[in-house]
Amino acid sequence: METDSSLDAIDKRILQALQNNGRATYDELAAGVGLSASATLRRVKRLEESGVIAGYVALLAPERVGLGLTAYINVRLAKNSDTRSPVDDFAAAVQAWPEVVECAALTGDMDYLLRVLVRDMAHYSRFIMDSLLKHPAVQDCKTSFMMRRLKGTTALPL
Repeated sequence: METDSSLDAIDKRILQALQNNGRATYDELAAGVGLSASATLRRVKRLEESGVIAGYVALLAPERVGLGLTAYINVRLAKNSDTRSPVDDFAAAVQAWPEVVECAALTGDMDYLLRVLVRDMAHYSRFIMDSLLKHPAVQDCKTSFMMRRLKGTTALPL
């Protein structure tokens, strides 16, 4: 199951149902997709083993756990760095910064886009000044703050 073309209509219905409710029982899934619970279980196990289903998580509301400010930070790395491998060093640092919940390598003027969750502006300032800008590979960064979320989903369009 490496590509979407290997997923049949029932697989897609199972995946859509799990994206809506990852805690659904096999009986509930089976009723929704028109299979027996045992057949549904076999399909879910196959989807898990093939890596289509990467894992199960509880999705938290950031503001409900004290993370009220979301920043999107464009980062440009220095082209000449004192470190042997600035990209690898930066990638390792990103993994260690708990404020960074997502990091994507980009094309264009900037090298990376970080999605950062912090408590408030003071927390953001500490992250920028004490972590991000102190990293030897970082040349520049530009931040945009989320004012309100118009859409937020983790569900993939199947």
